[in-house]
Amino acid sequence: MTNQETRPDTHVCADGGLPGPLAAREDGVPVEIITARDVPLGGPRAMNVRRTLPQRQRSLIGAWCFIDHYGPDDVAATGGMDVAPHPHTGLQTVSWLFEGAIAHIDSGGHSADVLPGEVNLMTAGAGICHSETSTADSGRLHGVQLWVALPEEARHSPERGFEHFVPEPVGFPGGSALVFLGSLLGSRSPVATYTPLVGAELRLDPGAELTLSVDPGFEHGLLVDTGGSVTLEGVHVPKDALGYTGIGARTLRVANGGSEPARLVLLGGAPFGEEVVMWWNFLGRTTEEISRYREEWEAQGERFGRVEGYVGHGGPGRNREGMSRIPAPELPPVRMRPRKNPPPHAQLNG
Repeated sequence: MTNQETRPDTHVCADGGLPGPLAAREDGVPVEIITARDVPLGGPRAMNVRRTLPQRQRSLIGAWCFIDHYGPDDVAATGGMDVAPHPHTGLQTVSWLFEGAIAHIDSGGHSADVLPGEVNLMTAGAGICHSETSTADSGRLHGVQLWVALPEEARHSPERGFEHFVPEPVGFPGGSALVFLGSLLGSRSPVATYTPLVGAELRLDPGAELTLSVDPGFEHGLLVDTGGSVTLEGVHVPKDALGYTGIGARTLRVANGGSEPARLVLLGGAPFGEEVVMWWNFLGRTTEEISRYREEWEAQGERFGRVEGYVGHGGPGRNREGMSRIPAPELPPVRMRPRKNPPPHAQLNG
C-alpha cells in the first residue's frame, strides 16, 4: 500500500531518548499506548486508514516501521482500494487481511490475490513498484498493511522478492492464533526476514486470558482490531490503538474482558539499530538518497521497473482518478532532520 499523503512527514528513525507522551502501567510489564491517526487513502471517496506507526511518539517496533489498519470498509460506498503503480525502496511490505480480497501485481513479475489469513510479503530492496486493487467480489475490506525496514546488507539488493504463506491455526484455551512471521506458540513461519521478527493474528474468546512466552530481546506492539475490553499486562488497550512493551519481558499477558470476541495483531522484533530516513514510500539513509529515488521514479527509471497488467477501477491501466501511476509528492525544501526513536522501553507519564 502506498502512503498517499500529499505532504508526507519525514521520519529519521534511530535509537534516542525522546519520551512517548501516551503511556500507562499497572503491576507487571510496562505498557505504552500509541493511538492511531486517520489518513485518507486518496480519491474523492477516500478509504480511511488508521496509522499507528510511524508517529512522533515512536517510529519503530523492531524493524516494523509502518502500520496501517483499515476497515471494515463497505466497498460499494467507498469504491474500495484502487492504488495505481507506486514505488518502494529499502523495505518489505506485509499484507494481512481479515475480510475481502486485493489483487497485487508488482514489477518483479509477481501477481497474487491477498486473501484473509494468507500473508503476502514483497521485498523492495533497491527498488520495486506494485499496484493494489480490491477485487470485484469484495463486499468489505478489512485488514492491516505493514512495512518492515531492511538492514544495510539487504537494502541494495536488485532482487524483487515475493512470498506467500498460509499459516495453520494454532489453538489454545480460549482462542487461536495465525503466525505469519517468525515463531510463536510453537508455530513457525517459513517466510524469510532480514532481522528477527514476529507477526501473528490472535483471537480471544470473551473472558479469555492468554500468557504468551516471548523473546526477551524483542520489543512488541499489540494492535486491537476488535474487542473493547482488551488488556495487555493489565493495561487497557483501546480499539484501533497499539499497546507497546519494550525489551526484557519473557511473558506477556493478554486478556479479553468483554462479552464479544477480540481480534488482535501482535508485532515484535529485535530493536533496529540503524538510522532510517522514511519519506513517502521510500526508505533510505540520507536526504540525497531519498531525492535520487524520487527523481528516478518521476523519470520512470529502471530502478523500479514496470507493472504489467494493472487494471484499475477506471479501466485497463487507470485508476478511478485516471492515473496510470502515482506521482511522487514534492520534496520539502529543507534538509531532513533526525527524529530519534525512543529507547526500547515503554515510556510512562510522569
